[in-house]
Amino acid sequence: MTDNSKRTAILLVNVGTPDEPTVPAVRRYLFNFLNDRRVIDLPLIPQKLLVNLIIVPFRAPKSTELYKMLWTPEGSPLMVNAEKNREKLQTSLGDTYEVFVAMRYENPSIKKVLHKIRDSRFGKLIIVPVFPQYASSTTGTVGQFVFREIANWNVMPEVKMISQFYDHPLFIEAFSERIREYKPETWDHIIFSYHGLPMRQIRKAHPQVDPAGCSCEKVLPGHGKFCYRATCYDTSRLLAGALGLKKDNYSVSFQSRLDKNWLEPFTDATLIKLAKEGRKRVLVVAPAFVADCLETTVEIGIEYQDLFEKHGGEKVQLVESLNDHPLWIEALKEIITGTAHSA
Repeated sequence: MTDNSKRTAILLVNVGTPDEPTVPAVRRYLFNFLNDRRVIDLPLIPQKLLVNLIIVPFRAPKSTELYKMLWTPEGSPLMVNAEKNREKLQTSLGDTYEVFVAMRYENPSIKKVLHKIRDSRFGKLIIVPVFPQYASSTTGTVGQFVFREIANWNVMPEVKMISQFYDHPLFIEAFSERIREYKPETWDHIIFSYHGLPMRQIRKAHPQVDPAGCSCEKVLPGHGKFCYRATCYDTSRLLAGALGLKKDNYSVSFQSRLDKNWLEPFTDATLIKLAKEGRKRVLVVAPAFVADCLETTVEIGIEYQDLFEKHGGEKVQLVESLNDHPLWIEALKEIITGTAHSA
């Protein structure tokens, strides 16, 4: 019998994906996802009415068609890449670690995976929400769920959670290498596109500072260490610096909004503006995602391509996400172990 008391369990957690591209599966996924109080942080009754009577019933059939476009013979790309990450990271870390994968919503569920970890009696648990920039609706909800679940364990191992890693040198190097594959100097413009959030969630991150007067577009302020908007801009500056991009060569924008009160500028509006200015070829990078998913492959790669063409542009090229890139696996290893990369 293996003595796990000297071993460390690694729990990699992403948002999740439907089990299959069918209306019932997508409806179940959206129900679990959007009923999370950290995701849609409205008062309880308005949230329940909005999610369960409006968003989920009307969105599930449309989202199902999009998931059908995304699905591969292997399954959901998010899940496929998660398993590849697990296997490669396990090989890299060796036998003193055991790597697990879970999804905040749907399967494999955090609860079931944590039960396996609990029963195996590991000496240490490291939780790695694979979201580069901290947000309450991503890393925050993972942490809340995990700590509530383990609170009643009889044997509590040493527990550590990685809150964010957007500024880790190997993360920046891995994404920069992905971008270089597309020869960024040959494109008319580059957009760093991040998943949007409601502005009210940004205000909650630093209630003492009004986002309208924040300097985060130019520099990371002290109050912005865990502000999603601030760290998205900081990620872009780090990537631009690594790639030698001039300020006029790139933009920062936010996609996947539900209404106009979300983070601006919006990526779709930015693309329309660029097309009207005569830019024909635009490269789009999505550094808030470490694996390709609906928001990258379909929203950027297909929907934004159609939008750009409609307004006079020619080509929107999505930069492939990190997926199972070797440098991403090495970055994960360093993030987990705290060891420095040796060239």
